[in-house]
Amino acid sequence: MILETAGIHHITAFARNPQDNVNFYAGVLGLRLVKKTVNFDATEVYHLYFGDQSGNPGTVITFFPYPNYRRGEIGGGQVGITAFAVPPGSLDFWEKRLNSFGITPTKAIRFQQSYLQFCDNEGLQLEIVEREEGLNSSWSFGGIPADKAIKGLGGAVLFSVNAEKTIHVLENVLGLKKLGVDAGYARFQSPAAIGNLIDVALEDKQRGHGGAGTVHHIAWRAKDFQEHEEWHRKVTACGFAPTQILDRKYFKALYFREDGGILFEIATDPPGFARDEAPDALGQKLMLPEWFEPLRGQIEDNLPQIEVKTPDGDKG
Repeated sequence: MILETAGIHHITAFARNPQDNVNFYAGVLGLRLVKKTVNFDATEVYHLYFGDQSGNPGTVITFFPYPNYRRGEIGGGQVGITAFAVPPGSLDFWEKRLNSFGITPTKAIRFQQSYLQFCDNEGLQLEIVEREEGLNSSWSFGGIPADKAIKGLGGAVLFSVNAEKTIHVLENVLGLKKLGVDAGYARFQSPAAIGNLIDVALEDKQRGHGGAGTVHHIAWRAKDFQEHEEWHRKVTACGFAPTQILDRKYFKALYFREDGGILFEIATDPPGFARDEAPDALGQKLMLPEWFEPLRGQIEDNLPQIEVKTPDGDKG
């Protein structure tokens, strides 16, 4: 069996103010806050997950919002740009919506596709692109109709300190297929309909510095727990030193840093975000894994209150 990833599972970035983070990704971009939990390695910090109506793999961007965190510097060894996919015919809507929030996107063309490029409130580089592929989201929020809503991740642009080595991992470890080169980028595709197009800047970048407004890691999909164990063996056999398999409650994870400096995760599609909340109640309560439940009171006392609000201030 040829082991290849279906595509992006999620992308995780750093932020500072958790309420501002919610205001931008739920209020401005209209994503659903599908899980409100904590960083399992630093319980004084939220881990916030935003995605489509169910938080399906390939639709999710997550954040560690550290209050008063330093501002990061985007560069080599990071995801440089995170792309969101919207239905065809939606770019004019999104340009007007962003303008209404004082955000002036720039327009770019890559591989004959038009992009709206802009930054979030922390400086994280984002873009929106129209894509026919992938199911439309059924989540409608903050004045965004479902037929204009973000479907999920359109892909990502990788900035590497050694693009040749990063490309080698994409093709020979993850199994992505090269589509071509354009405007200084090489494009790779995975089989999924969403989160499936990866562009690599061919010019090696100076190493970036982690902090608010930068991506911590990009996660790739494993279809189940058995395949996840096969991924661990494959990554090891390819000369990397992956972490042990970790239980992140909503998926299992392993991590390794490829030779271009980017932290890669491989995450399982199951069990998903509805394992501890009803599908219609996702993201409404602070959810903790069972091993943190005895500390719930202490954890809640250390976290600022946050809520999902529409841009006019109504609670979602």
